[in-house]
Amino acid sequence: MHLLLVALFFAQMRPASPLLENEFVQVFRKAAPCATAVPSCGERVFVALGSVELNGQKMERGDIRVFKTEESYSAPKSGEFLEVIIKPGHPKVASPAAGTPPPPGNKVLYDGKDFTVFEEKMQPGEKSVAHSHNQRVAIFLNRTLVQQWTGGSEETRELVPDTVSFRPAVVHISKDVGKIPIRNLLIEFKP
Repeated sequence: MHLLLVALFFAQMRPASPLLENEFVQVFRKAAPCATAVPSCGERVFVALGSVELNGQKMERGDIRVFKTEESYSAPKSGEFLEVIIKPGHPKVASPAAGTPPPPGNKVLYDGKDFTVFEEKMQPGEKSVAHSHNQRVAIFLNRTLVQQWTGGSEETRELVPDTVSFRPAVVHISKDVGKIPIRNLLIEFKP
């Protein structure tokens, strides 16, 4: 019995595994290992995936809050959320080639020195013009289908809610071919 209690204690003390990790970011779900400001954590983007309270403020699905390296916060005790840690010293993003179409005019939620957070929305049947994106974290909020044309190839894929992925720089055209609006949050790195 004593060994079981010790094992449970250490299991609770073990830090959560990241949902996504690469040279740019670490993303945790329902865990905030960098809520306490430490320089090794860098800036953090807190993303509400449902109703949650952060530092006494109510947040709803899709709401974000950005914390600078020196800012701490109290992680929620309940609710669905992501902590996206921007790694200090991550690789630089290359500038787009001359003549690359500009990024789409999405709603900017945060515009910092190193990255921009924006909300991407498209209605069913809506098709974008050719546009570009730099490397970015994509967080899908609605279940729907997107059709995309990239450099002569075409693909249709399902957007699964709460999926987090790291996407390469791209020039493409997108169309919402699902029955509900596309709603994504993008954390896009600046050159």
